[in-house]
Amino acid sequence: MRVLRRTLGALLALGAAPAMVTACAPAHGDDARPGDDPPAALAPFERLLPAPVSARAEGPGYSFGPGTVIRTGRADEEVRRVGELLAEQLRRPSGLPLPVVDGAQGDGIRLRIDEGAQEVGDEGYRLESGPSGITLTARTPAGLFHAGQTLRQLVPATGPGTVPGGAVTDRPRFAYRGAMVDIARHFFSVEQVKRYVDQLAQYKVNTLHLHLTDDQGWRLAVDSWPRLAEYGGGSEVGGGPGGHWTKDEYRELVAYAGQRYVDVVPEIDMPGHMNAALASYAELNCDGKAPERYTGTKVGFSSLCVAKERTYEFIDEVLGELAELTPGRYLHIGGDEAHATPAADYAAFMDRAQAVVGRYGKTVVAWHQLATARPARGAVLQYWGHDKTPAADRAAVVAAAKAGHPLILSPADRLYLDMKYDAATKPGLAWAGYVPVQRAYSWNPGAYLAGLAESSVLGVEAPLWTENVATRAEWELMAFPRVMGLAELGWSPAAALDWTSYGRRLAAQAPRLDAQGIGFFRAPDVPWP
Repeated sequence: MRVLRRTLGALLALGAAPAMVTACAPAHGDDARPGDDPPAALAPFERLLPAPVSARAEGPGYSFGPGTVIRTGRADEEVRRVGELLAEQLRRPSGLPLPVVDGAQGDGIRLRIDEGAQEVGDEGYRLESGPSGITLTARTPAGLFHAGQTLRQLVPATGPGTVPGGAVTDRPRFAYRGAMVDIARHFFSVEQVKRYVDQLAQYKVNTLHLHLTDDQGWRLAVDSWPRLAEYGGGSEVGGGPGGHWTKDEYRELVAYAGQRYVDVVPEIDMPGHMNAALASYAELNCDGKAPERYTGTKVGFSSLCVAKERTYEFIDEVLGELAELTPGRYLHIGGDEAHATPAADYAAFMDRAQAVVGRYGKTVVAWHQLATARPARGAVLQYWGHDKTPAADRAAVVAAAKAGHPLILSPADRLYLDMKYDAATKPGLAWAGYVPVQRAYSWNPGAYLAGLAESSVLGVEAPLWTENVATRAEWELMAFPRVMGLAELGWSPAAALDWTSYGRRLAAQAPRLDAQGIGFFRAPDVPWP
């Protein structure tokens, strides 16, 4: 693996002569040693996370106070919705009324769509702040939303105050910036997942991958196979009561995420990881006998019956209902750890499962083991290998990517959020090794797999498996602050990836996390305030 060691930029002094922070400006910090004087406090534009493409502090700022309004600029329902959500997000910490009004004239926070702003792409934006107000400009409402999340980091932490003068121009490095949560091993409510959506979206993560089924539980109601949720959802690791979501609850979550420009990618893992389904319906088993529900943590022992035509009727009906519920382009069909399925059967099964996904107008996503079979045209592979993954397995993934299959990178020894930080971490696992905050951040997705061009990388994703994560507190401890590093790896330019700079900016986010009630891990390698 290659670690980029370039810094974000020289320090700014707010109110001094105009200064520019860019992704490739030189800076000090890599050679800092214990005992050195602590660095000066970061100016507001230096604290931004993810690091923007460029930021400039210049001139007097904007007085953010009781008279501030949010102006949506034109009669556009979606832009108005972005403005209303931004107002809600800013009202809570500030206590200000922040009315949302139509029209572009006057001071305040102005939201502006400029379809000619090609330099910022589909998700990027410009933010300009001065005495007469703050203007957020983007080609799309998604870009305006991301601009608003940057503004949240520049406004005073509480109450009225001054937003510094200057400008940010920004756009993402990768199109796919994701986080996964496994609600199959331990069940979590829609409300908890909504909370995670908000936490992710503020750092410009734009995809939520939901691992909905596994050996230990089936978590989504399916009308055509009702016993999947009713019986298969009634267990979890350790023997707890489990649970499942109704279709209306799933729709509610998808809509909630969509309003925050987060796409939901649902996963039904197959042909392995299927004990909850096999326990629910005897007919899915080759011998016609349903196994007991499973509450342990072993993997690789279950398999759908590849030879039965009923299996493919099951897949068609389940994926058809899921596709109808999911407006996004992707359906994830798992495909990992199918140890109980012979290789030839696995390839034949995945051929038919991928065809079902295509029939419902969706694009296949699968774990990288699909590379050993026959990936469908355009199928996306999600790589979860690590430093000790055999070279042959890596080569198969690279070959698939070169053949036109985009990659999502989720290396287990970098981005698996269920890996312990260190030996003292109570929840989590360590089969891929310990993953401290610095290790999770200090790698370059564009150069991770030897021989693979960055253009083959669709993006990055940080999975949180829940075999050993059972509560909201454990979830947030394992995710934060590492998922914030994922956000920067996915959004910021390669030249901005520098541990010293990132560690200082991450530390500056601590009051924000505290204010949101996020019980994060105070990593010893981060200079927390």
